[in-house]
Amino acid sequence: MTPEVEPLEARLIAILLESPRLVRVLEAAQSLDLQDWRLTAGAIYQTVWNRLTGREPDYGLKDFDLAYFDPDVSYEAEDRVIRHAAQVFPSALSPLVEVRNQARVHLWFEERFGEPYTPLGCTDEALRRYVCPAFSVGVRLEKAGRLSVAAPFGLEDCFAMRLRPNPERPVNPRGFEKVVASCVGRWPELRVSA
Repeated sequence: MTPEVEPLEARLIAILLESPRLVRVLEAAQSLDLQDWRLTAGAIYQTVWNRLTGREPDYGLKDFDLAYFDPDVSYEAEDRVIRHAAQVFPSALSPLVEVRNQARVHLWFEERFGEPYTPLGCTDEALRRYVCPAFSVGVRLEKAGRLSVAAPFGLEDCFAMRLRPNPERPVNPRGFEKVVASCVGRWPELRVSA
């Protein structure tokens, strides 16, 4: 017996599977056989927003964030995975796929973004740290061919096209405002709340 899928989760899955390019990315990602991987962030919520606003599935998508978790936090280990992924993804997609080991994020995050970042225990834990709950969604193409969804704050903000600060993250007004401005510039239908 398969677990029951929530209505918004079923809707999310249906929307994502209608995007040929996103499906190609998921299939290639699955073939990498990475530990604890998810396709996260913009490729997910922006595909939903495109469907909700009648845009093409790929409108506004800048990249595909492929997160995985490997306890080997060496730069060399992550670099090997990145180089291997570049060979696996089709040439038109390879430059757009950003592969990152979530076990290493704490090593560079504070220097790059100006806020502390404690080490993670798994990929899904990273979703709780995204700037907005609407962004905190990740999917994985399982071996059985179904999509599994991780959304620690639920999917309501994503489908309501609502941007609000992550209640579990220290407020970084400059970072939040920058992300919001970028999104609203592409999807003026978004609603922003503090």
